[in-house]
Amino acid sequence: MNKESFKEFVLDQLEGLDFVKCRAMFGGHGLYRGEIFFGIISKGRVYFKTDEGSKKLYTDKGMKPFRPNPRQTLKNYYEVPPDVLEDAEAFVQWARRATGETLDASIGAV
Repeated sequence: MNKESFKEFVLDQLEGLDFVKCRAMFGGHGLYRGEIFFGIISKGRVYFKTDEGSKKLYTDKGMKPFRPNPRQTLKNYYEVPPDVLEDAEAFVQWARRATGETLDASIGAV
């Protein structure tokens, strides 16, 4: 899937989440809900913002933090598991968590 197709797929999967915008940045795209930056699309992968409560959802599924280059790791942005990305309802729930909408760390556990 090419870069634009993947971006469109991600946005289609997020259709159930209001006020989502996508902006080009650093060779990828940033995901915003209103003014809240909550995700990154880069090289065919999606990364969501995490906090201490939600990070375990990602690490329990073996997901890694975003590494824009070999010398830099963004430890608050973790790759969304493929099974979550494929399930629009779960993907929206995880996105809600990434925007800070809910404090329930178990939401969207697939």
